[in-house]
Amino acid sequence: MFIKRSRNKALANHQPLHHPDHRRPITRREFIAQGFRAGTATVFGASALSLFANPRAAQAALSSDLEALKSSCSLGVQGAGKIPFICFDLAGGANIAGSNVLMGKSGGQQDFLTTAGYNRLGLPGDMLPNDPAFVNQEMGLAFHTDSGFLRGIQARTGAGTRAATNGAIIAARSENDTGNNPHNPMYGIYRAGADGSLLSLIGSRSSDSGGNSLAPMDLIDPEARPTKVDRRTDVTGLVDVGDLVGLLDQSDAVAVMESIQRISDAKMNRVNTQITADEVIKDLVRCGYVKSADLADRFGDPSTLDPDLDPDIVGPGGIFTSAQYNGESEFRKTAAVMKLVVNGFAGAGTITMGGYDYHTGERGTGERRDFLAGECMGACLEYAARRNMPLMMYVFSDGSVSSNGRIDDSAEGRGKGEWTGDNQQTAASFFLVYNPNGRPAAIRNQIGYMRADASVETASSPAANNVNQLVQTVLLNYMALHGEQGNFGTTFPGHGLGNATLQDSLIALPGIVSGTI
Repeated sequence: MFIKRSRNKALANHQPLHHPDHRRPITRREFIAQGFRAGTATVFGASALSLFANPRAAQAALSSDLEALKSSCSLGVQGAGKIPFICFDLAGGANIAGSNVLMGKSGGQQDFLTTAGYNRLGLPGDMLPNDPAFVNQEMGLAFHTDSGFLRGIQARTGAGTRAATNGAIIAARSENDTGNNPHNPMYGIYRAGADGSLLSLIGSRSSDSGGNSLAPMDLIDPEARPTKVDRRTDVTGLVDVGDLVGLLDQSDAVAVMESIQRISDAKMNRVNTQITADEVIKDLVRCGYVKSADLADRFGDPSTLDPDLDPDIVGPGGIFTSAQYNGESEFRKTAAVMKLVVNGFAGAGTITMGGYDYHTGERGTGERRDFLAGECMGACLEYAARRNMPLMMYVFSDGSVSSNGRIDDSAEGRGKGEWTGDNQQTAASFFLVYNPNGRPAAIRNQIGYMRADASVETASSPAANNVNQLVQTVLLNYMALHGEQGNFGTTFPGHGLGNATLQDSLIALPGIVSGTI
């Protein structure tokens, strides 16, 4: 008599994963990967930022003479003006290739794998991308039509946002269940010129990388050590405009600070400190007052930094309803990061999401978590669209999973193959670029490729079998969006991406801005 084994039930998004073939988690990375600990939001910045707190009141404007002095004091408004960059660190080894973003052989995304290869990627014979009904290209980059990532992105974006987006998938093998993959590109993005008016980088943890995975050692900049922020009050507390804005409205507070600066300047012009650094001291005093007036001008309105008060993010007409926003911590974390990055307050940021080691012997858990990640990705793209700003969004995970072909025909399993084990051979990363001026025409949508059996061809690109060079490939593409790929060798000396001809073969999208936006 044949007895059918009962299927495991799908787990809720924040329910931890108990794997009998894994040791008990003992490190913070292992706790995050298996969902025992949330991937919190972190902000990178100078330690002096910990002194700031509590913005108040409504937007004012500096006088023209102080605007000129502000420039001489190096007080920026939109940071370095580079394209905002957000990456998603899906801790644990999420599926990316095949069931989410299509990956093909050497001919590109639609140079199809074998049926057995797609079966390994969790796609049954009746859902293969050989059938055009299972290929979605509304964002340029081809997704499987039933991709959890895609469905989540669609839930949080408008059609216009998706029509102005393109991207690429990168075949890139990485180790399973380890924090030793140097996946995180944040320091490299900073070296390439990304910066913010308040912070250089934001991230997920107070680690050297700011995320779950490591950063390449040769890119780490000690000046960009993380300051941890895991709630909206920590974001709004980045700037203190003082008690004056509490006593007066914002316009009056700015006017008072301007008057104090002018009085101080008149007095300073009559002062001789009798030391050789006389002008330096005067400049420090002048700039101190201008900085205070500038802070009151730019951050006196609490909605300037507070994602909870941003109507584009939450509430009627927002990306999230109030119920959705208050009911899901990943939405609030994503909102805090995208608020800072897209508005130029931070140059780049990482969002770590835990619990993506989802080979649980069924499919529903992975589908749920992929959909949630897709919603957070979509929120970032849609927020950039609403702010009329470009955005590069990069998604990676440590290792991947594969299926043995057994079908989960439950409603949550969606008739796809169960995830049954870790598999670094099926790993990939991808990025999407939103351009408010219209979709960038792709040079290529796939970098490297898979063999017909759905294993990464490790000789297909420098990134395919070397995570450090995967990061370099992402950095090259970021610089290419600014038309600065010719500076890659001087910005990252000792890189492993070969000569200019080989580098050109690794660039997916043409430049969308020249130097700065």
